[in-house]
Amino acid sequence: MAKDKTSYACNECGGTSPRWLGKCPHCGAWNSLVEVAATPAASASKNRLSAGVQGLAPASELAVLANIEASDVDRTPTGLSELDRVLGGGVVEGGVVLIGGDPGIGKSTLLLQALDALQRVGFAALYVTGEESGAQVALRSRRLGLDDSQVQVLAEIQLEKILATLDSARPAIAVIDSIQTVYSDQLSSAPGSVAQVRECAAHLTRAAKASGTAIVLVGHVTKEGALAGPRVLEHMVDTVLYFEGDTHSSYRLIRAIKNRFGAVNEIGVFAMTERGLKGVTNPSAIFLSQHSQPVPGSCVLVTLEGTRPMLVEIQALVDTGGPSPRRLSVGLDRDRLAMLLAVLHRHAGVACMDQDVFVNAVGGVRISEPAADLAVMLAIASSLRGKALPQGFLAFGEVGLAGEVRPAPRGQERLKEAAKLGFAVAVVPKANLPKKSDAGLARALEGLKIYPVERIEDALEVVRSL
Repeated sequence: MAKDKTSYACNECGGTSPRWLGKCPHCGAWNSLVEVAATPAASASKNRLSAGVQGLAPASELAVLANIEASDVDRTPTGLSELDRVLGGGVVEGGVVLIGGDPGIGKSTLLLQALDALQRVGFAALYVTGEESGAQVALRSRRLGLDDSQVQVLAEIQLEKILATLDSARPAIAVIDSIQTVYSDQLSSAPGSVAQVRECAAHLTRAAKASGTAIVLVGHVTKEGALAGPRVLEHMVDTVLYFEGDTHSSYRLIRAIKNRFGAVNEIGVFAMTERGLKGVTNPSAIFLSQHSQPVPGSCVLVTLEGTRPMLVEIQALVDTGGPSPRRLSVGLDRDRLAMLLAVLHRHAGVACMDQDVFVNAVGGVRISEPAADLAVMLAIASSLRGKALPQGFLAFGEVGLAGEVRPAPRGQERLKEAAKLGFAVAVVPKANLPKKSDAGLARALEGLKIYPVERIEDALEVVRSL
């Protein structure tokens, strides 16, 4: 019998190496190479593929881009409005979605609810479970109130049997829970290994494109919160979603990291109830603390998540530090916080070099856009002075190293969202000041006093005068 040839594959980039190395030669990740044993059958399959590349497989016909007819993608709503928002309007025929999240965050619950909603409007739905038995899935459906659900369930982890079921049943949508449990007989490595995950995901993706069945792959995440397995898995699929949230909180966030059929960084908000996950239509209420009176160190920001403006409270605490003061941020970039403190000192004369500075975004949301700079700096100054910002106050804008306040994208939509929620005072970049000629916008912003500023010292002066 021929001896199996052993190679090593990287968990991060999917690259291979003939021998084990401490550092991946392709992406530079440390301790990411794992052993992969190729069977003779797999080697023969690879040889046949090479022969086809050399000329046995016919090439597809060339086409001129201008002559290709472009058409809109048809979408099927899942019945869960927040999930549809993240997907770009619904499920796409033949689309492949990868969703990841911490264990127990609610991935299986959400997908079971979506399958049931699609089945009730006439779409055949299949739930392939590799981590639970059919009885356990049925028990969850009873807890969710889906007693008469007609969703088909298959408890199987062998790829070939799953593909045969997809070919015979021809469902409109299928969920594979999870891709790390699926294995193929063509490979000798264990389920969850780099080779198995990559090969199984590739076969399922080809099956989805060929049959038109929309497939949702559930993926595990690493300790760092990234999807487990090779990064090439994210390139195979059409959409990558991350399910976020604190297991001790009843709120969950689902974020689109990649979407070939919609906007990226779109966010959906759910509340975990006894009957499963329910969409939250006004997520701004989650990220705003309820203070009976204004408190120092609190400033409301209008951030943009995909196409949705949301109001988030930024809280700052400045306290006397030791010889090595701490800078800690939760939900915001720590390096950017250090930069903002330097700008605040150099251009506005607010010194925090001997103070501990703690900044937090309320509700566990992560904010990556630079439009949060102005709100963070005003919250820090408020905490340092011990004076609260006025009731109904908000701010947004990027602050540069020269102290200038740069405009934020889609500023008018941010202001309209703030006015709709009853805010009265806004400090914004001068470039985001609404045009007086727009009568409709003026009516939408009625009751909101807007102070345009060009520099950070101007913003602090406006706050002192209020």
